Amino acid sequence: MSSSTTRNSSTQNLSQAQAITSEEIFTAHLGGKLSVELTQPLDDRRDLSIAYTPGVAQVSAAIAEDPRLAASHTWASRLVAVVSDGTAVLGLGNIGASASLPVMEGKSALFKRFAGLNSIPIVLDTTDVDEIIETLVRIAPSFGAVNLEDISAPRCFELERRLIEALDMPVMHDDQHGTAVVVLAALTNAVKVVGKRLEDLRVVISGAGSAGIAVAEILLAVGITDVVVLDSKGALHTGRDDLEGMKRDLAGRSNPRAVAGGTEAALSGADVFVGVSSSQVPEAHIASMAEGAIVFALSNPNPEIAPDVAQKYAAVVATGRSDFPNQINNVLAFPGIFRGALDAGARRITSDMKLAVAQAIADLVPEPVFDQIVPNPFAPGVAEAVARAVMGAVQSGE
Repeated sequence: MSSSTTRNSSTQNLSQAQAITSEEIFTAHLGGKLSVELTQPLDDRRDLSIAYTPGVAQVSAAIAEDPRLAASHTWASRLVAVVSDGTAVLGLGNIGASASLPVMEGKSALFKRFAGLNSIPIVLDTTDVDEIIETLVRIAPSFGAVNLEDISAPRCFELERRLIEALDMPVMHDDQHGTAVVVLAALTNAVKVVGKRLEDLRVVISGAGSAGIAVAEILLAVGITDVVVLDSKGALHTGRDDLEGMKRDLAGRSNPRAVAGGTEAALSGADVFVGVSSSQVPEAHIASMAEGAIVFALSNPNPEIAPDVAQKYAAVVATGRSDFPNQINNVLAFPGIFRGALDAGARRITSDMKLAVAQAIADLVPEPVFDQIVPNPFAPGVAEAVARAVMGAVQSGE
């Protein structure tokens, strides 16, 4: 059987196995996806006296005297706040706080399922960065970490930076760093399949929003120098006079060949395409890539190029969807990252942690092949391996 036939067969089988109806989806979300569970019995008056009044007053008084006890005698230190303003939700865009809540509930469910962490979705009816920061600072005693989610660029960069400064706890915008970590893990294994080296790659990233810039940053950090990032007007380069902020900064540290123009110019002879925008890429542009090309078309629900089309020219193809092989899914990273940070008592999520996590995820697939470059998120031990990598990075940095 040819590799093309194998690929088509595996894709068809996966698609058929995971066919989902609209009725199933709405039924599963009816009443929300979360609930609160008790950790202690509450069956009689004695239980009530221990869990609530009068017993709880002793614990509250003790915490008032020694605030450190809140870490051991409340759930706050192990609780992740999943925070969004609903401005960049999935592929739906700015749909508002209420409409974003099902996604945040889902994120909280993933924290519980994959890392055993409690989390609570918080959606804010404001897009003002100052108001979001003030709100989270005021309610910070209620949780131990913040996962920012679905917040539009460029506001997300300022918001994350300022929250890290304002809160003495782990803060991470998953759309940026979770995506970047899993992309690096996948690319680490993809180059093994095609027989290339990371540092020799010519990489094109379509999308200069939160995910695109974070992916570019982590690839530059591991020594990939030829990285070209495209926004809606074409490649970022120092000759453009319309760039500001992080785009202008990134232009000065990437695109060493000063590539100008769009995907046609950028993809000619490129080794890697990473799509993190909704822009469609013509088949001819993918066809112009180098031999042994790697295509990560990650836009959801519609990839930048259909996987079956990309497979005509690329040796390795990945998407952001669960119904195709090689799903680049943040769930491989963020549950374990937060668990490891909380277990280690870390106050920050650092670049060293992210690099260690990317390698740990890649190592979970010791013999990668074209249709398996990342582990299945349901495979036992994924979040635990990620958490160990985070804790190892904390220990080595002390």
